[in-house]
Amino acid sequence: MAGRNHSAWLLIATTLLFAATATAQQNCSSAKFTSGRSFQSCTTLPVLGASLYWTYHASNATADVAFRAPQSADGWVAWGINTGRFAGMAGSSVFVASQDGNGAVSVLMTYLESTAPSLTNNTLKLAVPAGPAAEYAGGAYTIYVTVALPGNSTVQNTVWQAGPLSKGQIAPHPTSAANLLSTQKLDFLSGGRSTGATKSKLSRRNLRGFHQG
Repeated sequence: MAGRNHSAWLLIATTLLFAATATAQQNCSSAKFTSGRSFQSCTTLPVLGASLYWTYHASNATADVAFRAPQSADGWVAWGINTGRFAGMAGSSVFVASQDGNGAVSVLMTYLESTAPSLTNNTLKLAVPAGPAAEYAGGAYTIYVTVALPGNSTVQNTVWQAGPLSKGQIAPHPTSAANLLSTQKLDFLSGGRSTGATKSKLSRRNLRGFHQG
C-alpha cells in the first residue's frame, strides 16, 4: 500500500510540475515584439509579473536582452546585472524605463551604489554595445538592450524592480516581499537559474516567428 501511495504522489507531482512548466513557457514564449525582434530563450521571472528574453552570442560574450514587466503609466520598471559578488540591488548596473507626462519613454542607465542611490545617468559598470531602448504598450514596459556579460561569464546575478514615479521622478520601490525577492542567478548559455524565493520556469524554444504583427 505504501508503495502504491508513493507512486500516486509521484505521478501527481510530475503532472503538476509539467503543467506549471507548460504554463510558464506559454507565458513567455508567446510574447510579441516590435521591429522584428526575436529571442532564442526566455524565462518567466518568479515575482512582479516580469519576463526576460535573450539571445546569447558566444563569439563576443554578449546578450541581446528584452525585459518586460507590467506597470502603470505613472510608474517605472528596471532590469540589470549586479556586477559585485552578491545578489541584490545595491551594486547593480540597471536600466530604468519610465515616461514623462507626454508619454515619451526613456531609459536611465545607472549604477546603484547603495540602497539609496543617486541615480546618476551613464554610470554603468558594464559595457553596452547596443541600446538601450524601451516602449510602453498594453500596460507593460519593455526594455531592449545588448549587454557585454561582465567577466565574460555566462552566469550573472540579475535583478529587476518596479516602483512609482513622484512628480515625474523615480521614487523608491515598495518593500513588499515580491520587491525584496526580485533577484535571480541566470546562466545565459544553459538557461539555468535560481533565486532566493523560488525557481522560475525557462523556455529554451526558438522564439522566431513571435513578432509584432
